[in-house]
Amino acid sequence: MAKEKIAYVCTECGYDSPKWAGRCPSCGMWNTMKEQTIRPASAADRRAAPGFTFDKSRPIRLEEIATGEEPRIDMRDEELNRVLGGGLVPGSLILLGGEPGIGKSTLVLQTMLRLPHQRVLYVSGEESARQLKLRADRIAHADTNCLIVCETSLEKIYAHVKETQPDIIVIDSIQTISTDTAESSPGSIVQIRECAASLLKFTKESGIPTILIGHINKEGSIAGPKILEHIVDCVLQFEGDQHYMYRILRGIKNRFGSTAELGIYEMRGDGLRQVSNPSELLLTDRHEGMSGIAIASAIEGIRPFLIETQALVSTAAYGTPQRSATGFDLRRMNMLLAVLEKRVGFKLAQKDVFLNIAGGLRVNDPAIDLSVISAILSSNMDTEIEPTVCMAGEVGLSGEIRPVSRIEQRIAEAEKLGFKQIIIPKHNMQGLDPARFGIEICPVRKVEEAFRILFG
Repeated sequence: MAKEKIAYVCTECGYDSPKWAGRCPSCGMWNTMKEQTIRPASAADRRAAPGFTFDKSRPIRLEEIATGEEPRIDMRDEELNRVLGGGLVPGSLILLGGEPGIGKSTLVLQTMLRLPHQRVLYVSGEESARQLKLRADRIAHADTNCLIVCETSLEKIYAHVKETQPDIIVIDSIQTISTDTAESSPGSIVQIRECAASLLKFTKESGIPTILIGHINKEGSIAGPKILEHIVDCVLQFEGDQHYMYRILRGIKNRFGSTAELGIYEMRGDGLRQVSNPSELLLTDRHEGMSGIAIASAIEGIRPFLIETQALVSTAAYGTPQRSATGFDLRRMNMLLAVLEKRVGFKLAQKDVFLNIAGGLRVNDPAIDLSVISAILSSNMDTEIEPTVCMAGEVGLSGEIRPVSRIEQRIAEAEKLGFKQIIIPKHNMQGLDPARFGIEICPVRKVEEAFRILFG
């Protein structure tokens, strides 16, 4: 029997060392080296799927490799298909992460129940078969070919795979799975790393796509070694507040598509409902006569939508002004406040500023800069912005309105939702035909010009 050894493994990157160190030599993090007991395995059984044999690979010339579109499995979910890049690629390893109770298992289970022509093996390491049955009964579904097994041993999971020959494998969750090749408890750094590497080898050689469900730690990243995210082909993050009904599926990494896409769902008693029109949640009722609200035309991935930016400016009560932003980068908001003070002349240094993106969405599109400063100024002056006006534009440090991408899609979305006027950067007018749209287009070059249109 191979002799066991003690190693110190970094909880952040998975680096192992025979000696303890206060700082990880690989990632540079402090106090992340934890003691683990490792039993070396032979090369034959290390990271191998029992009962499966595959032909060995051989080197081939680059010119001999056939190219083409990746075949994809339609998940019968437009939001999930968009985030995955068009569907599930055979032989891919997908990692879905999120907070406890956010709806990860519900999302995956209801998606699998929509695939009657695919044999699905759902491996549950956390819930019993009865619990999964009760959850499935709440979700409206037709006859399905989904097989349920409650197992935490990786070797036994491979045995079930060999017996059932599934088309898709779901493992809920990767933190509960353990392998005999590592002598440590399930959920440890070594177990997660060994199980993920074994599943990657099996998935690539068999061509069976595998979906892993993972937990996140208190910092918000997926629990386990960072190498777990490097191993998989796609990392999806399921976000949202448990006290609100909307959930956001965001692509963090995707080898088969864009990471700029996001899917929006509504949590209901019968499962998750797809939100095909994001503006229905990002735009609340029109607030007549209320200041501090501006509408921005934003784009995430290939999807345009209108969002409501809300701002509140008040006199600092304790001498030191507060700056708070929800759904928007706080440092960028401070930069925009400096632009307002330096270039436009509005003094906000002794005032509290609070900013909120309606709907619980976090937006990274710089085109909402113009709506952010407009909402702040509207609250400061206590003057309403016309509810039929929206805007798109990036604000530079000199107060200029910089051009944004895909302006035609932004204008078309605003026109579709009934807006009468849109403010855009003047540079975006090059090659644009305003006669094509039934909405008034107002090009501006500086922040002052936009404020004249909004406030007179």
